[in-house]
Amino acid sequence: MIFLSVIIPCYNELENLKRGVLAEVTSYLSRQNFDWEIVISDDGSSDGSFELVEKYIKGKKHFVHLRNPKGGKAFALRAGINKAKGKYVLFTDMDQSTPIDEFEKFKEGIEHGYEIVIGSRGFKRENYPFVRKIASPIFLLIRRALVLSSIHDTQCGFKCFRTDVVKKVFSKLEVFRRQRGSGWRVGAWDVELLFVAQRMNFKIKEITVEWRNIDSSTSKQRKFVQESVEMLREIIRVRKNEILGIYD
Repeated sequence: MIFLSVIIPCYNELENLKRGVLAEVTSYLSRQNFDWEIVISDDGSSDGSFELVEKYIKGKKHFVHLRNPKGGKAFALRAGINKAKGKYVLFTDMDQSTPIDEFEKFKEGIEHGYEIVIGSRGFKRENYPFVRKIASPIFLLIRRALVLSSIHDTQCGFKCFRTDVVKKVFSKLEVFRRQRGSGWRVGAWDVELLFVAQRMNFKIKEITVEWRNIDSSTSKQRKFVQESVEMLREIIRVRKNEILGIYD
């Protein structure tokens, strides 16, 4: 049986792919004593990412490559989860700002029976834009005042779940009942994911991981103010959904 399915969402990641990130992930996993697979879930890339991944995985085992209509990161991850064959799934970003070998820190949490182990970046974030360093603590205070007071970092892309657990949690997320996004939405869907998991009484372990901004992508066009407003709206929506009993 496959132990770990590594799910990598992909949207216009050509620059990161050219850095050899898939070779780094493959190299780490090939040294492990468990069976694994890599599920790359493309979210409608238009920059040649899909074709470059196809070229890289040709003739290689352990790879699953999905082509999805554009919907955003949450939709890409859900598609990957539905194809995953591992007992556990690990979410990791294509840019590898948290390198794949940080999974070593997660093993102890898994062995101690945690259904969910998540990475925490802390505030010392190398190469993080100054404005984001200032805004992150403010976002944290607001979010913890409204939901998930015991969790420090909900937004780190490095997360591991028991597969049967994450499928149950994803089935309850309200984000999938709304219209698909038109681009690579960052948002705060991670907040809803962890909030619902906590309400379902799944055990969550948060572990500090290495993180430094090495994202080479120039085509995602992330806009700080727009992202911040959207994330705040989604946090408020999660709190409102709880009050209305939507997650019951």
